[in-house]
Amino acid sequence: MDHTTTPSTMRAVTQDVAGPPEVLRLVRTPRPVPGRGEILVRVQAAGVNPADWKTRQRGVFSDGTPAPFTLGFDVAGVVAEVGAGVTLFRTGDAVFGMPRFPHVAGAYAEYVAAPARPG
Repeated sequence: MDHTTTPSTMRAVTQDVAGPPEVLRLVRTPRPVPGRGEILVRVQAAGVNPADWKTRQRGVFSDGTPAPFTLGFDVAGVVAEVGAGVTLFRTGDAVFGMPRFPHVAGAYAEYVAAPARPG
């Protein structure tokens, strides 16, 4: 993914309705800001697994969150920014994981905010 968007926006793959892969669309959206205890990850890879395609087909997350949303449970990338109180990570650290699983993480995007510690 090309990371040349402006600092306040990013590209993400979203969906507004349930359905086949054709419901996915590339949009420009606000770039997340890491909150207290969170890191901002510049996404270098996002996994596509059964939870993703099943959620896309249903149009609803397992926790009941309806579309529109950005899929992506698995993410690998580099810490772009750290939020207040974060001591475990520094900008530039390589990271991977499933932030917020089984809830919305939004890894099909250029950036994702994630908890710095498992919750």
